[in-house]
Amino acid sequence: VQLQASGGGLAQAGESLRLSCKVSAASGFTLDYSCLGWFRQAPGKEREGIACISNMDDSTYYADSMRGRFTISGDNAKNTISLQMNDLEPEDTAVYYCALGDLQTVEYGATLKYDVAFWGQGTLVTVSS
Repeated sequence: VQLQASGGGLAQAGESLRLSCKVSAASGFTLDYSCLGWFRQAPGKEREGIACISNMDDSTYYADSMRGRFTISGDNAKNTISLQMNDLEPEDTAVYYCALGDLQTVEYGATLKYDVAFWGQGTLVTVSS
């Protein structure tokens, strides 16, 4: 399984960016009960979960602090998810990682956590003030 993230770059505060993640897998490979989503890691900080989307029913799960400005969506036909990030703030500067994991381990609320089986390579988002 390979996760290819794209869409990072430089933005000014208040602007928007859209990240995408495409999942590629060997023919016939399936991963039931999975959640595909995004984490980020800012310089000097721990990696934190943003949101994920279920492959079973497209339910979405967010960390509370990410809900509102960030919106996750999926296109099952293209094996792609996106993260729309609006009203960006300098504090959103981080490397953003696409992550595929176990839906049954999702914990969401103040934070978002789930057991990740596959990570993407990360894409850098830099927000200037």
